[in-house]
Amino acid sequence: MKDIIRLNKMSFYGYHGVSAAEKETGREFEVDCELAVDLAESGQTDQLTDTIDYAEVHRIIKETVEGTAYSLVEALATELAAKLLDNFPAYRVTLRVRKMKPPIPGHIDNIEIEITRDQKNTEQLIKKEINEN
Repeated sequence: MKDIIRLNKMSFYGYHGVSAAEKETGREFEVDCELAVDLAESGQTDQLTDTIDYAEVHRIIKETVEGTAYSLVEALATELAAKLLDNFPAYRVTLRVRKMKPPIPGHIDNIEIEITRDQKNTEQLIKKEINEN
């Protein structure tokens, strides 16, 4: 699959971290999202219904980052991937989640976790094909 939708440098405030201070005061987080999809039909029809609604992707990411506290950025990224694959006909999702100004001694701009997950539920991909016919 060569078609990709990317949403880059989305910024949110969340309460993810191991320390009590992080859970209490929170931090800024950035998320990059890459969805591997088939864009052939939407490229022809020019219809939003034939592609993934970027605003809906953003909403799910925002609600997850801002709504649930995780100790590890790895857990946050894994939950984001699962939600995106459950809600959209994507073959694969890659996420880069950055915790800005982490509480680590010394100068460090951010820590970043990158994960890639493949769609395991082929019904999610077939649903789109059935809805098209």
